[in-house]
Amino acid sequence: MKSSLNRRLAVFALAASVAAIAACGQQATNITVLTGGTSGIYYPIGVGISQLIDKNMQNVRSSVQATKATVENANLIEAGRGEVAIGLADTVDDAYKGNQEIGFDKPLTKLRAIANAYPNYVQIVARADSGIHSLADLKGKRISVGAPKSGTEVNARTIFKAAGMSYDDMTVEFLPYAESVELMKNRQLDATLQSSGLGMAAYRDLAATLPIAFVPVSEDVVGTIGNAAYQVGVIPANTYDGQTEDVPTVKIPNLLFTSSDVDEQTVYEITRAIFENLDQLVSAHAAAQAISLENAPKDLPIPLHPGAERYYREKGLLE
Repeated sequence: MKSSLNRRLAVFALAASVAAIAACGQQATNITVLTGGTSGIYYPIGVGISQLIDKNMQNVRSSVQATKATVENANLIEAGRGEVAIGLADTVDDAYKGNQEIGFDKPLTKLRAIANAYPNYVQIVARADSGIHSLADLKGKRISVGAPKSGTEVNARTIFKAAGMSYDDMTVEFLPYAESVELMKNRQLDATLQSSGLGMAAYRDLAATLPIAFVPVSEDVVGTIGNAAYQVGVIPANTYDGQTEDVPTVKIPNLLFTSSDVDEQTVYEITRAIFENLDQLVSAHAAAQAISLENAPKDLPIPLHPGAERYYREKGLLE
């Protein structure tokens, strides 16, 4: 009896050991979410997406990487150094086609869309005592236009060109959100242009520190751009302290995108994790309130990834 019991225990121990070895051999899939600077909105949105991936996907480890935003994100995705990224639709389109002027020496043909997300708004802020009330008033002034060849900087050049201006008309610094705001506080800049979701932390901080004025971008200027990604938008009154009126401006859709090298099942599960838990993503940042399942597969400048396409077909959003 004792010998039989020992044999059964030995068999059980062997089975447990085999199961443990098999479990150890199952390596977790790493998913890196590429965002932007930590003082912008891409970063908290990316953190929220990463948390949804960890919570809703099995055998996955997700991490968030702060970057210089769209241009860097597109290059990293193409190089296989990230699985999910956030970026401006116009710049992602330039990356896919290969626009050398903004840093894409060849087309980044692996880029694939996951979803049309929320819009960025071009937000041009000046110190209230700078005398800047219009785009024309920026001439001769000191302005920051975002990191070099970032999506924000591409937006800046596009808008100034449509308004009949260029960087030659101003003293231009190429700095991201937080650095630009610090220079504004120190009176080393007159204005800064940032492309971001509404309610960005850096501008909330600035508005709480000193009086500011928002510079409008008129509908005529938006129409002159001639690019469907650039749409008429409004920064609603009271989005920031002291901003008591609506401000007309430009809005540009943001995309969630990935690489064709990421397998279909993984992207399907990422898409499902996001859109079946949108209420939780809104808690990461209010800008996510503008993300909707119905709009997710619409107006995409690059091909849709098959994994995301499968999810949208299941939801009846694609024929």
